Amino acid sequence: MNDAVSVDPFTAVESLRAALDAAGIVLPSLAVDPASPTLALVDLGRVRADVAMRLAEALQRGAA
Repeated sequence: MNDAVSVDPFTAVESLRAALDAAGIVLPSLAVDPASPTLALVDLGRVRADVAMRLAEALQRGAA
């Protein structure tokens, strides 16, 4: 089985939600994509531009 598909999408969503929460970031539409259960896709949804900037800054800090 492909490692990407072996990750439980519900666990991934909760893990991502917790990490984003710790950074003060909320993705309101963050959810498992129900239309593609065999692909285990996570829908990140849409965010305002200021939230996207905060997310980018958090990722850049983490990558440094």
